Amino acid sequence: MEEKSNKSHILVLPIPVQGHINPMVQFSKRLASKGVNKVTLVTIYSISKNMPKESGLINIESIPHDEKSPPQNIDPMLEWFQLLVSKNLRKIVEKLSDSVYPVKVLVFDSVATWAIDLAHKLGLKGAAFFTQPCCLSAIYYHMDPETTKVSFDGSDVSLPSLPLLTKEDLPSLIYDTDLYPTLRGLIFSQNINFKKADWLLFNTFDALEKEIVEWIRPRYPIKTIGPTIPSMYLDKRLKEDKEYGLSLFKPNSETCMKWLDSKEIDSVVYVSFGSLASLDEQQMEELAFGLILTKCYFLWVVRATEENKLPEEFMSKLSEKGLMVNWCPQLDVLAHRSVGCFFTHSGWNSTLEALSLGVPMVTMPQWSDQPTNAKFISDVWQIGVRVKVGENGVVNRDEIASSIREVMEEEKGIILKENAMKWKNLAKEAVDEGGSSDKNIEEFLSNL
Repeated sequence: MEEKSNKSHILVLPIPVQGHINPMVQFSKRLASKGVNKVTLVTIYSISKNMPKESGLINIESIPHDEKSPPQNIDPMLEWFQLLVSKNLRKIVEKLSDSVYPVKVLVFDSVATWAIDLAHKLGLKGAAFFTQPCCLSAIYYHMDPETTKVSFDGSDVSLPSLPLLTKEDLPSLIYDTDLYPTLRGLIFSQNINFKKADWLLFNTFDALEKEIVEWIRPRYPIKTIGPTIPSMYLDKRLKEDKEYGLSLFKPNSETCMKWLDSKEIDSVVYVSFGSLASLDEQQMEELAFGLILTKCYFLWVVRATEENKLPEEFMSKLSEKGLMVNWCPQLDVLAHRSVGCFFTHSGWNSTLEALSLGVPMVTMPQWSDQPTNAKFISDVWQIGVRVKVGENGVVNRDEIASSIREVMEEEKGIILKENAMKWKNLAKEAVDEGGSSDKNIEEFLSNL
């Protein structure tokens, strides 16, 4: 298919967190593959140094900062990032613009709501990129303390286009009002994007959130453009697009794949809680012994900073059934024939990956959007089970083991696998030529 040339330059600005950068890198690759002359990902120096200067089809532009790494805690990091970008964006736009390919559009992370004003001041159009599902935006829209009267008093919540939600299904920042005040403020201020942004782009696809998309679309012109995972796992139209292009941790690729190759089909539980989640010592212990109790093989990603929370007794039993690594190539693992279950916190990126590769899930949500994702995984899309939390706030080992067995050994697991394969096919259809997400990206580009 012959691509139309589009003489423009698009800047893409994610917040510097792996689960936000990777989907926006993938979207950038899609734009570049469709004939946009220049797509440049703008990120902080401490991240860009781990990326190739040209990541395949896209360019990388680094925002300089002092030698100290960005703050580790979320709130100070977000404040630091806003200040850094506000100081440097004009210089970057001037540097990257030329008479042939002027910078026309800033695609910014929807959490960085302040970026739309910066874009408009510089004469650019602004496209808000939501790295979360539409259901999250609908909840934040209806429950915004500044603009709506829907408050949360602890009882169930009924909202248009959404299933009935309990406290356990809501994003944690709805009721955890003192935790991460900066992040909470930005999360709710995402509603500003609906009023100010020139485009609203969502990392989801129409079939996955049909009712919610149909409720939002007559009110706001949203475009679903996902799932933004490397093309080789979906439509295979972007040659050699097999990796995101960024891993903040060094993956133990060879160790993982060699170990998985020695296992039978659907015999392994893959356990990972992403790059941010941190379980306390008691929960780590229960998870460790829950995995031992299942008698299944398991591959568990435990970041180096979390290893000291594991009991010695578990470490001595580990080699019988499990492999523990600090990081691994998640897509390769999920696509491996031996993996039959993904035990995860249900962050949105991980959810989309499992769904696009057809892997059933066991979810143990921790915070933010994860409880809502877990609700949809178990009750709406029916591709996984959700563990039950004990009265002490901890999921015990028996619950962990029985949830895994449900997916790996019982009849329910067969149904979950069938549903997961159905969604896998629909995800591929959405991004393939003429699919809903593919058409939406084409429309976005034709309006530039």
